[in-house]
Amino acid sequence: MSARTVPRIAARTAPRTVALTSTLPRFALASATTGCLHLALASTLPVPRLFSSTRLGLSKDATWRSKGVVKYSELKPETCSPSGEITIIDVREANEVAQGIIPSAVNVPLSQFQTAFTGSGGDFVREYAFNRPKYDDKIIFYCRSGKRSQQATEFAQKQGWWNVRNYEGSWLDWIQQEEARGQASKIEEDED
Repeated sequence: MSARTVPRIAARTAPRTVALTSTLPRFALASATTGCLHLALASTLPVPRLFSSTRLGLSKDATWRSKGVVKYSELKPETCSPSGEITIIDVREANEVAQGIIPSAVNVPLSQFQTAFTGSGGDFVREYAFNRPKYDDKIIFYCRSGKRSQQATEFAQKQGWWNVRNYEGSWLDWIQQEEARGQASKIEEDED
């Protein structure tokens, strides 16, 4: 008999097992017929929920949020072909937005955050022409240099939005990166 067949035979002939009381770890099982303790993963046993992540306001995608500040290299693909999973919000004032806006971004000036991101948000669509993000939606804030967008990120977190991040370089970095890409593509065209 090979070493591989012994576990198979043991598995087929093992007595039925039942879960022990909750004072033992999840992997401890007792035989219903012999009372012997067997160690095995009890993946079929229900896992009691000690808390609800949504009730605590925790994001379902905490890994995205934990990445910290957003860099150009992460933001650029989202602007070229938006997934719809991320809302990019420009917190600059209207006169600043007139200079340009990152593609696929929407504008909610920081001066209006108190009204926009508190309460029920009933007038949000009428005021800003898009649905107010849900509390667990992924949001990236940006401004001119990253300072106001950091304030927006902190304010949104205090109001219950957990999946928020700041594009640290913001508009100034965006312009610089786009110009550098433009120069690089010009050089490539000249070489052809």
